[in-house]
Amino acid sequence: MRKLLSWMTVFIWMSVIFYLSHQPAAKSSELSSKVAEVVINTIETVAPKVKIEKQNFHHIVRKNAHFFYYFVLGILAVNAFRMSGISGLRGILLALLICVLYAISDEIHQIFVPGRSGEFRDVIIDSSGGGTGILIYFVVSRICEKMKKRSQVWIIYLPAKAIYLLQKVGPKWRFIIKVKFS
Repeated sequence: MRKLLSWMTVFIWMSVIFYLSHQPAAKSSELSSKVAEVVINTIETVAPKVKIEKQNFHHIVRKNAHFFYYFVLGILAVNAFRMSGISGLRGILLALLICVLYAISDEIHQIFVPGRSGEFRDVIIDSSGGGTGILIYFVVSRICEKMKKRSQVWIIYLPAKAIYLLQKVGPKWRFIIKVKFS
C-alpha cells in the first residue's frame, strides 16, 4: 500500500507540474507576479529600508518555482523507489533520471503552449532542484537511520545492563524490586 501511495504522489505531483506548465504565458506570469508581490510586500514590511526591483524579483520567483517543483519531485521519486525496494545509488540515479527526463519533456511541452518557450536553462534549473531534493532526502534518511540505530542500541543496552546488575546483586534482587515498586 505504501508503495502504491508513494508512486501515486509522484504522478500527482507530475500532473501539477504539467498543469502549471500548460498555462499560457499571460496566466503564468500573472500567477508569479502575485507571488512576487506578496513576497516583496512582506520583505518591505519587515525591513522598510529594503527596496526591491519588482521586475528582477519576478524573474527570480519564476526560476525558484522551477527549482522548487522539481525539488519536491526529486524527494517524491527517490521515496517511491525506496518504498519499492530500490535504494542506495541505484534509487538515487533512477530518481534523478526521472527528474531530468521529465524536465526535458516539460520544456518540450512548453514549446506548444501559447507565449511559452522551452529553455535549456530551465532544464538545468529543474534538474538541479530534483538533484538537491534527492540529496537532502538521502542525507536526512541517513541521519534518521543512525538515530534509529542509536536508540536501538540503548533499547538493547539498558535491559542488558539491568540484568547484569540484578545478577550481580544476587538473590537479593527480588527483595530490591519489591521494595522499589511497592
